[in-house]
Amino acid sequence: MTGAKIFHWTAAGVVATVAMLGCLPDSAYPDEPTLTFVALEELVGVGDGRNLVLHFTDGDGNVGLAQSDTLAPFCPTCDHHQNLKCEYDELRNGEWTHIPLNPVAGQVPFYYRVHRVAPSGTDPAQNGTIEVEMATWYLPTAYDTLRFRITLEDRDLNLSNEVVTPAFVKP
Repeated sequence: MTGAKIFHWTAAGVVATVAMLGCLPDSAYPDEPTLTFVALEELVGVGDGRNLVLHFTDGDGNVGLAQSDTLAPFCPTCDHHQNLKCEYDELRNGEWTHIPLNPVAGQVPFYYRVHRVAPSGTDPAQNGTIEVEMATWYLPTAYDTLRFRITLEDRDLNLSNEVVTPAFVKP
């Protein structure tokens, strides 16, 4: 799962929003990022892969990390290196059960690094779409239903609301 995960911003959503910010009155978004689940769509040409689509806002415009953000607290071994975290839950015997993934044991968590996109204009607020290509999106277990609990962290280490996806049945 390590090399197969690609993260990118949807160009149309971010560019259109950023381009219009100079013409619009200042946004009234909170400084903490907010997330809204949009979809988990089939990823064409990647086997059983899925495309995770989220909408986000951030009032002070500091969502995302640059490739050069490699010092603490964003270093590769730091807890804040990945700023979009999708916690994996399975429906087991009628109850949602969190399945912690341990990288030391060869299990790769569904954690991603959102790239930085600087707002233009005088309003620093950000409003756009995040898409994550998930070549692998489920664990091969005896249980057939899953969901994700997703959070986004900005450069000030402010945590967004937690978004819970609907239940999905594995292929």
